[in-house]
Amino acid sequence: MTVAIRALDLDKFETLPRHVRRCVFWEVDPAAIPDPASGRSIDSEFDKEAWISMVMLDWGRCAQVAVDTESGRVMGTAFYAPPGRVPRARLFPTSPVSPDAVLLTSVRVDTAVPGTAQRLVDAVLADLVQRGVRAVEAFGIVRSSGEGDPAVEAALEDPVPGGLCPGCMVDAHFLADSGFELVAAHHRFPRYRLELDEGLGWKTAVESALDKLVIMAMIDVEGRERVAAPSPVGRV
Repeated sequence: MTVAIRALDLDKFETLPRHVRRCVFWEVDPAAIPDPASGRSIDSEFDKEAWISMVMLDWGRCAQVAVDTESGRVMGTAFYAPPGRVPRARLFPTSPVSPDAVLLTSVRVDTAVPGTAQRLVDAVLADLVQRGVRAVEAFGIVRSSGEGDPAVEAALEDPVPGGLCPGCMVDAHFLADSGFELVAAHHRFPRYRLELDEGLGWKTAVESALDKLVIMAMIDVEGRERVAAPSPVGRV
């Protein structure tokens, strides 16, 4: 299996995994979600698509996707946006996100291909560097071996209004391993930060320029080989 990382296009929304299309944990204020007992409901898939459309229109790219190049199936996603566009960002015990940072909300990978999550994060960082963003932050989650067990979940004391979607949060250990630094400690929801300094931007620009030079050199060599090739001699 070969996985390619691409920026999400809005017309590709339907290709996203079902949970990603329907979960609005980050994108909708919990106060706006009706209580199940009220008999009212929201079309979460519509709200998720509307949120992506709004952010892309006002701010720009807000998601990177990992795609199986053979089947076209989306194997992983990474979403990011200014914290002011993410209602949930103000509700964590380690809130608020720094005003100069973009919030990495989620990294979900449904594939066994090693390194896919890191490649998604790298694509996010490369995009933000090119756009002149100074830093990226994320709320990590410290997971338990009993994750998913209701009794264990209750004992973990999740002080997050509106409930929790652990699958839509980034693992704290993954953030630390990816170079993020702890800026707000918490036993369950620590907040991490990665500075996107000028050095990183310079490195990205140089690597891009080198890639272009290699491509141009290959084209030039191929062109010279075609010119130098002897013409076929016809028989009399």
